[in-house]
Amino acid sequence: MIPKLVRLSRSAPKDRHKAWDRYWAGITATGPGGEVLWDSGSNHEFQGYQDSLLRHLDPALPVVDTGCGHGSFTRALAGIFPSVIGVDVSPHAVARARAESAGISNAAFEARDMTAEGAAAELAEFFQLGLDGANVFIRGVLHVLDPAHQAAMVENLRTLVGRRGTVFMAETNFQGNPVEYVTHLGATTRGIPAPLELAIRGLPMPGHFGPEERERAFPPSAWELLEDGHVAIETNPVTGVPGQDRVPGYYAVVRPRR
Repeated sequence: MIPKLVRLSRSAPKDRHKAWDRYWAGITATGPGGEVLWDSGSNHEFQGYQDSLLRHLDPALPVVDTGCGHGSFTRALAGIFPSVIGVDVSPHAVARARAESAGISNAAFEARDMTAEGAAAELAEFFQLGLDGANVFIRGVLHVLDPAHQAAMVENLRTLVGRRGTVFMAETNFQGNPVEYVTHLGATTRGIPAPLELAIRGLPMPGHFGPEERERAFPPSAWELLEDGHVAIETNPVTGVPGQDRVPGYYAVVRPRR
């Protein structure tokens, strides 16, 4: 299996902006039976986050879904918060999110790289967020960034949350090596499920993000930890094997020390 994984991963563009936009440009179907590996087609995972979100996020502020992809979590957030903004580095992802969210009046979408210098200030000005700022929701983004880009994103998030905002994150935290990871998701010596192969072929190799990574990216001297714990990140149920569509994960709620 290893030679095939190496061969597939070599075809992924080195530039992550190009990689993500090319990936989303090629997606023809999302949801149940679709091509997106991390799309379970269900709100079950999100429902596990609702209590924490409602407990810690100020409902008077907009929620920015950072790394929104095709907007499935943005739409779920729009069901419990008055205003939600989906942001993604890929214009093709944002175009799909807008199309799939037609008719949802309290959800808006913008293509932005939230690791770019000044991205948060530009977004805040564009949506007139004001000094109170916004809440932030991140699911499955930090674990695909290297430490330098994580730090750049966190700098933007600190600007984005302003005076009153809070950050909720949920990330993959699988501790095995890449072969163990893809095996967990259904890869065997006989074949690799199509959504998984598409991700390996087109996207940067993911890492993991747990308490140690959170403490490095959101240092306690600058960020207050309000809540954290273990979660299951739900993926596309491509194999039908119980458990293969659930990846060990980590969630945390943090707020800047002010």
